Amino acid sequence: MEARDQVRITVTELAAAIEAGDPLSILDVRWRVDRPDGRPDYLQGHLPGAVYVSLDDELSDHTIAGRGRHPLPSGRRLEAAAREWGIRQDSLVVVYDDWNRAGSARAWWVLTAAGLANVRILDGGLAAWRSTRQSIETGPVKPQPGNVTVPHDDLYAGRRPTLTAKQALAGGITLVDARAPERFRGDVEPLDPVAGHIPGAQNLPSTAVLAGDGTFLGDFALSQLLSDRGIHPEAPIGAYCGSGVTASVTIAALAAMGRPAALFPGSWSQWSSDPTLPVARGPE
Repeated sequence: MEARDQVRITVTELAAAIEAGDPLSILDVRWRVDRPDGRPDYLQGHLPGAVYVSLDDELSDHTIAGRGRHPLPSGRRLEAAAREWGIRQDSLVVVYDDWNRAGSARAWWVLTAAGLANVRILDGGLAAWRSTRQSIETGPVKPQPGNVTVPHDDLYAGRRPTLTAKQALAGGITLVDARAPERFRGDVEPLDPVAGHIPGAQNLPSTAVLAGDGTFLGDFALSQLLSDRGIHPEAPIGAYCGSGVTASVTIAALAAMGRPAALFPGSWSQWSSDPTLPVARGPE
């Protein structure tokens, strides 16, 4: 069971670690649906020593067919990338982004599912860092190669639980859909071939687990949010979204309060591409 300080790190805590010269890798994982390449923004300003990580190219493997828009990478590919990012064995890894914790939560999920234990999401992201007038650097960072070893090669059967489409359909788990309400209802579908949601799923947008300043909700507020949606405190939870990215935000929020949740990595992009699977529409 995880706790807050095993999932998140505050700006104050990260600044102190940098000041102390602690062994540390900082990864800038800027990504958003309408701007998947965050490198130009990274080059214009990033945390000191931060290395840019491409969610599309390094935290996904598009050579895999039939598993949605962002299939999980293999552990071997991830290990090679992580060493290029300068990650050393047992050092602290801090991930951050500038959009609703999507990129950083994906990185946190992928790295911890692969077996890295010491990974933290910067609570509040880049905006929180800037708001306290911490230093910003520009241009690329080329770190010394790391030596990290990734224990799990198959992230679909790695350290974090996952769901297959068959398991998502079978029931026996509270399935939450982390997409925006209009996509859940099937009013619109800008990315995938079919609109709607997995039958039996409940809508819990990933943005709902964040406060107005982009930090994660505290345990009490998150517990109330789950209760308001009729999610039992002890119920096993599975989460999905469009392609397994923003559902990681929900999973990280739950993990920080000690509640594990399984990810359906292919999410709606995988589900909606299979005409044999049922589709629900509307608010329920």
